[in-house]
Amino acid sequence: MMLFHSEPNPNLEPTPEEIQAEVKTWQDWMGGIAAQGKLKNPGEALGFEGKTLHADGAITDGPYAALKEMIGGFVIVSAASIDEAIALANGCPVLSQGGKVEVRDIMVLEGM
Repeated sequence: MMLFHSEPNPNLEPTPEEIQAEVKTWQDWMGGIAAQGKLKNPGEALGFEGKTLHADGAITDGPYAALKEMIGGFVIVSAASIDEAIALANGCPVLSQGGKVEVRDIMVLEGM
C-alpha cells in the first residue's frame, strides 16, 4: 500500500485548469503502474474532515496526527518486495509538491 503524505496549504486556491492538470498527472502515473499489471486497487483521495478516537476514549477533530502533515490518499499495488513498491512510487505526483510516499506491506491474516 502506498500512502500519500503532504502538508496542507489553506491558502491554495487552484484554478479549474490547474486541478485538471493535477488530476492528469495522477492518472498518468497510476496508468503507468496499471500498464505493468501492478495496480491492485486504484485507491481513493481522502477528504479533509474526520475525527480520531484515542485509546483513552478521547475524540479529537481532524484525520491528522499533526497539522503539519496529512495523508491525502492511497493506492494498493502488487509488488514482490518493498523495494519494488518503492520503485513504483518513483514519479508519484505528491513528490513534486514536496510530499512523500509511505510504502507499507499488507498482512494477510488467515481465517479473516
